[in-house]
Amino acid sequence: MSTKHKIRNKILIVLISLFCIVLILCFLYNLIGLIIQPSNIFVVEEGKIYQEETTYGYIIRNEKVLYGENYKNGLVEIASEGTKVSKGENVFRYYSNNEENLKKQIANLDIEIQEALEGQKEGYSADIQLLDKQIEDYLGKLLMTNNIVDIEEYRTNISDVLIKKAKIAGELSPSGSHISSLIEQRRTYEEQLNGGQEYISTDTSGIVSYKIDGLEDELKPENFDNLTKKILESYNLKTGQMIPTSSEAGKIVDNFECYIVVFLDSDEAKNAKEGDKINLRLSDSTIIDAEIKKVSQDESGDTMIIFRTNKSVEDLISYRKISVDVIWWSYEGLKVPNTALFQEGDLYYVIRNRAGYNDKIFVKVIKQNKNYSIIENYGIKELIEKGISEEEANSMKNIFLYDEISISIEE
Repeated sequence: MSTKHKIRNKILIVLISLFCIVLILCFLYNLIGLIIQPSNIFVVEEGKIYQEETTYGYIIRNEKVLYGENYKNGLVEIASEGTKVSKGENVFRYYSNNEENLKKQIANLDIEIQEALEGQKEGYSADIQLLDKQIEDYLGKLLMTNNIVDIEEYRTNISDVLIKKAKIAGELSPSGSHISSLIEQRRTYEEQLNGGQEYISTDTSGIVSYKIDGLEDELKPENFDNLTKKILESYNLKTGQMIPTSSEAGKIVDNFECYIVVFLDSDEAKNAKEGDKINLRLSDSTIIDAEIKKVSQDESGDTMIIFRTNKSVEDLISYRKISVDVIWWSYEGLKVPNTALFQEGDLYYVIRNRAGYNDKIFVKVIKQNKNYSIIENYGIKELIEKGISEEEANSMKNIFLYDEISISIEE
């Protein structure tokens, strides 16, 4: 490589290096500028603002606990958690005394009966062939389900069909007396098993739950007038803790509505009225509609508000005390920070930056919370009524989505 080429390459490297240094310095300058003097431009956006406060609420339901005499034996679910039942349906049953042993003896007898039937196919009647087909069908269904209630039903059906088959086969075979003896033993065990089982049914419709906390008879709508913050706090309930599942009792819960009791000291709470419609945000961010059922002054000095809702009722069954956001109001529209609003007399205005020019634009503040406002443009007639000259009103520009406006940076 010639000397001239070497010099040219060195110059090129130096120039590239200088260019990179300039870029880095520009970047650092802008970064330091942003830190020292934050950007004073905001882009108008479509948004929603809320007036809300976070608290905890106690859940009160119409619910009825179901239990029987054999509660110490433990229960077997007939209707599972969250199932809707009608009046008169069996919800669960209690285990009978010595149930497991009786079930094992019955199962062993079923095996003996089945073995006694082996090799008896000659001379089988069409009735027995039909029963075999029924057993096959039930076995197929048994293998296709994970539902505990269905599994128990199919097993019972198979057992019943097997006994029918055994009775018919016993009459047709020399070993009939042995099969009949096995069937009789089985019948005796089954009577003992069924005789000791206690079935619990419901006299009202609703959702089945086995989550029992012992407060079902105390925290109910009929006792609203006796509720106080002191009483509710005396239960020492933990916010968000799930109610434990009972092995001794179940309950039927009204699936149409429930109530949430809160205690607040805000101005919004003090001005709340019965019948007002508001929104509640649950801990999973679900927003539900609610109506104020009752407002009263608590002895603690707080305002007690009871909300009624028919939303997410089934999701709340597992809880007695929850975290909740009370959303007193919400508005949607052109959303700007309060620091972008300036005042001239009784009028608010924003300063729009477009193509290097600033325009003062009067705006209506529709709703405002601590940090943001929802704004709208004035009409010409409205501005004139507000005392703006006709000439200025006619020349007034409007604010639009994605416009850039100035904000006041507090020192």
